[in-house]
Amino acid sequence: MSISRVAVRPAAVRRKVEAWLAEQDDAEAIVLLARPEWTDDAVLTIGNTRVRVVPCPTPIAARAALADRAAHEKLVLLTDLTDTELGDGLLAHVSLQTGRSVDPWDLVGQAFGGQVRPDSTLVRTGRWVADALTELAPAEGWPPPAGTILTRDYALRHLAGAVLALDPDELDGAGLLQWSTDAPTQMRFAELPVAWAEGIAALLVEVAGPIAVPVLAAVRAGHGTDAIPLGLLAGVLWPRSPGTAPEVEIAVARTRLEPRFGGTRLTDHQATLFVEAAEAWIYRALDGDDAVRHDAHRMLRRAEDLAAEIDVTELLVASTLLPAGFTQRMRAFGAAVRLALPGPTAVPPARDLIERAQERLAEVEAHRSADRSRVETARMAVRLLRWLAISEGRGPATMLAAVQRQIRDDGWVDRARLDVFAGDVDPHVAQSYRALHAAVDARRSRHDREFAEQLHDMTSAEREPGALLRVEDVLDRVVRPILDNGRRSLLLLLDGMSAAAGIEIADSLGRSGAWTELTPDGGPRTAVLAALPTVTVVNRCSLFSGRLTVGDRAAELKAFTVQFPDSVLLHKSDLRTPAGLAVDPEVAAAINDPAVPLVAAVINTIDDALDRSDPGTIEWSTDTVNGLRDLLAVAQDRVVVLVSDHGHVVDRGSEAVLLSSDSSENRWRPATDAPRDGELLFTGGRVALGDGRVILPWREELRYGPRKAGYHGGASPAEVVIPLLVFAAQDEHAVPGWAGAPVSSPDWWREPIRQPASEETAVSPPVEVGVASRPARRPRPPAQDEGLFDLPSPTSVASPVSAALLPPVASSAPAEPTSALVDALLASPVYADRRDARAPIPDERVAALLCTLVAGNGRAALETLATRAGVPVHRMPGMFAALRRLLQVEGYPVLSLDPDGRTAKLDIPLMIEQFGLEPM
Repeated sequence: MSISRVAVRPAAVRRKVEAWLAEQDDAEAIVLLARPEWTDDAVLTIGNTRVRVVPCPTPIAARAALADRAAHEKLVLLTDLTDTELGDGLLAHVSLQTGRSVDPWDLVGQAFGGQVRPDSTLVRTGRWVADALTELAPAEGWPPPAGTILTRDYALRHLAGAVLALDPDELDGAGLLQWSTDAPTQMRFAELPVAWAEGIAALLVEVAGPIAVPVLAAVRAGHGTDAIPLGLLAGVLWPRSPGTAPEVEIAVARTRLEPRFGGTRLTDHQATLFVEAAEAWIYRALDGDDAVRHDAHRMLRRAEDLAAEIDVTELLVASTLLPAGFTQRMRAFGAAVRLALPGPTAVPPARDLIERAQERLAEVEAHRSADRSRVETARMAVRLLRWLAISEGRGPATMLAAVQRQIRDDGWVDRARLDVFAGDVDPHVAQSYRALHAAVDARRSRHDREFAEQLHDMTSAEREPGALLRVEDVLDRVVRPILDNGRRSLLLLLDGMSAAAGIEIADSLGRSGAWTELTPDGGPRTAVLAALPTVTVVNRCSLFSGRLTVGDRAAELKAFTVQFPDSVLLHKSDLRTPAGLAVDPEVAAAINDPAVPLVAAVINTIDDALDRSDPGTIEWSTDTVNGLRDLLAVAQDRVVVLVSDHGHVVDRGSEAVLLSSDSSENRWRPATDAPRDGELLFTGGRVALGDGRVILPWREELRYGPRKAGYHGGASPAEVVIPLLVFAAQDEHAVPGWAGAPVSSPDWWREPIRQPASEETAVSPPVEVGVASRPARRPRPPAQDEGLFDLPSPTSVASPVSAALLPPVASSAPAEPTSALVDALLASPVYADRRDARAPIPDERVAALLCTLVAGNGRAALETLATRAGVPVHRMPGMFAALRRLLQVEGYPVLSLDPDGRTAKLDIPLMIEQFGLEPM
């Protein structure tokens, strides 16, 4: 009597036949005990052998199959008959003269190399595993395990890996998401028998974790290729920070998303892991090659499309990754900027409104898909808001004070408003920037008028300059003392460099780490006053002549040679190089020649941009000023002086005003009639053209000649004030009377406004940078006197750690409870022990640094720390490293640096624990 047997799968038959043929049995046929059903191809080709599969429900069918066998074929007889029913006569023609059972686990062992047996856990998983492992086995078989036991984990990992086209060791969240991008493999999974698919899914949840649930649910629902976009969208609907959107709105949105997962409701834990894995995939892809980055951007766009399909686009503001989230954050920032602007009465904006704009900026900065240039413009906008928050007092009382305001404060305003003037692509943000620019422009216009009035009075009265440095004084009062001190110098005249451009160039030079900026007595930056009108033919010739004069290149060269006969002056044509050379050999030879004390060079990049480019959108640096980086590279043993002959203003676009003039000059005209609004009549010995009488505009938007990208010649501080920058290669005492420069940026440039204001100003009183009437600022340094540039002898150079650079303890004393916490640390035994052994930093400087960090909730920019501690900016990296060693008890990271390389982070609770302090 036949026995009820299961149907055999084609792969199982193939495996049994492969094993049979490997035995090199001469029999013509093999009997496999299975249900006599066969729907696959009747003939199998295994190696060079044709094997015909014949279902045999009766002995007669089996005998007929043997009788009809072709000479070149072997037979597989599928039957559920017993050996007795088949009979000895028939069995005499089959392998081993008996029927062979088709044990699925034997076939599994065979697929894994034949020398292994499955453990009981694998067998209990179910027959589906054996069938799947047999049917899906590679042609060469599965990789055999290390021992003779086939474990459940080993077998199922290889099975799932084959189905998902993944390495068995990559069955994690990242691997699953990578699989979800491959539509063909998803289709293969969807076509598996239900038991197989469910079993593999259960394994994936085991090994990959809860993230497998949403991924597989999306695949089953037919949305598998949207798994990554769905994960990104889940980041909005399962926000990490509570309260980012109304709970009802979130709940409705999740319900709309459920059909994408086939009705599966994700738990918070599953959604969180799903979000993290999807974002991690995007981050990796964005760091990949072009094709992978293209896939990442496609996923981001698809996530936004899905948000639109379920009507949750407005919630994308919570996304730190989706571009639409960045757009919405930028709009929220723009709205905050508009709210923070001063009112029509020019009352400074409220601090809390500026603080709100700062918070919106932080959200913009945190977005991973942020457009870096737009973020930088947003930073500039917030800086301008902080500048507008400073109450204005009376204008500068002297020309020196007006110049100082431009170089130390308003030049930074000009730097920021260039970006804001360039605007933003989003019309909502652009309108806010336009309003901000108008508010800044109104105040800057008042400053420009005050500057021009001081310049007018000084020029017409022929007033002596005193401590004020004029363009014709640069060689005699700055360069010659350097040479007299035995140092060689490289003077680079960057034609057209304004205060704003000088800020950018100095920053790029400082970031290189190769150069140390020097300032008089280590104080604030200083500047040079141009002659009038502020055109090249007047000021460049005056600078190289050492006296007020007018002339061309030939006159410059002649006058320079008379003063410095052993030195070299290079113009544009002298700096052109042959192919393959960054610096002309003759120029390099002159710079390297010890017998040439001074090499001067004129670089016209900025001035040329006023004609042919757009200086308002160029960030000036050692990379964008032609030849600057290369000249500096071969001048490491020279003191470098960067100066200009005049600054410039940029074209104001639709705001520009064209006035009639008797001349074709852009920013000055002969005094043939009375000055109009925005103009002043200048007379005197410092007016080198127009027979000593010219009319100059102080309003930046005025011009007389043809339209260009920028202009110079007028009386605005952006044109008249020339930055003076001095650098030496890692030597802050290269120039007598000069020392390492402090942080050059004003407080409003670096430091966010915090509430309450009283605590902030008490904890970290800022340094005076220009306008004497600003509240809550340190007293102005002593006024510059006649001897500022009368450099002392080398013996008067300050020591590397000058006591004059240390801030008074009283000026750093913060308000409670900040000072109490820092005082307790300084008095602690742990600090005393570490200070004696490892800390070369004076206690008052440690206090200044820690008070600043504690007041900022554990965060402060390195530039701010340098300012608070009275440390030259180039010393701050070493100071930070010393403070970190001092605070890191037992190696714990109490003090660290942000990835941006510019922000220090103090772990206040860890500091309290490590030094045994009481929380304040």
